[in-house]
Amino acid sequence: MDRPLRVAVIGDRDPAAPTHVATDDALRHTAAHLGIEVDVHWVATASLESDLAEVETADVLWCAPGSPYRSLRGALAALRHGREHGVPTLGTCGGCQHMIIEYARHALGYQDAQHAEYDPYASSLFVSELTCSLAGKTMPVTLTPGTRVAALYGRTDVEENYYCNFGLDPSRQETLHDGGFSVTGVDGDGEARVLEIPGHPFYLATLFVPQTRSRPEAPHPLIVGLLRAAL
Repeated sequence: MDRPLRVAVIGDRDPAAPTHVATDDALRHTAAHLGIEVDVHWVATASLESDLAEVETADVLWCAPGSPYRSLRGALAALRHGREHGVPTLGTCGGCQHMIIEYARHALGYQDAQHAEYDPYASSLFVSELTCSLAGKTMPVTLTPGTRVAALYGRTDVEENYYCNFGLDPSRQETLHDGGFSVTGVDGDGEARVLEIPGHPFYLATLFVPQTRSRPEAPHPLIVGLLRAAL
């Protein structure tokens, strides 16, 4: 590629948020590792309600932590574009949760699929409050052999950092998995921590925040995989 890789980060950037700083740093680490340039633009969710231009011209989408977003509708519109048009897309923490809602609404037909952070009393919750908060914890994740995520890590047992209080409602896990958004990483209780769409160039959601473990000398394998998919 003879131009910088265009990365659109979907989210309402807060320069004081550690996960947002880590997102920018991880992209720099990975670009240096791959010997490429990246042009990174954070795209505010409210702007995406009426204008997807920055998403439509992006080579890569990353739906960032930091929910609730200012616009649920804007975030879902961007994610739907990435899913339906084969754009390499990663969602971490809040981004993962919104990928679940988008898929439930637009791929599985649950038009009222909702996130408890926006409406805790919704009748069709696909993302609910975790029984035990994972914010600030480092926890083991077991990956399914033969999946994209396991191939990227090169192993099936990993540890990752979390900043979240919400996740895929366990009662919806089978529905999502059987419906094509495969659960390919779980915690010790078998609850979803990684989801991916087989056959898509790269459509991966992690409840953890891999960017916080990226280092200049060791960029995170999932982010390397994301940019490589676009290259």
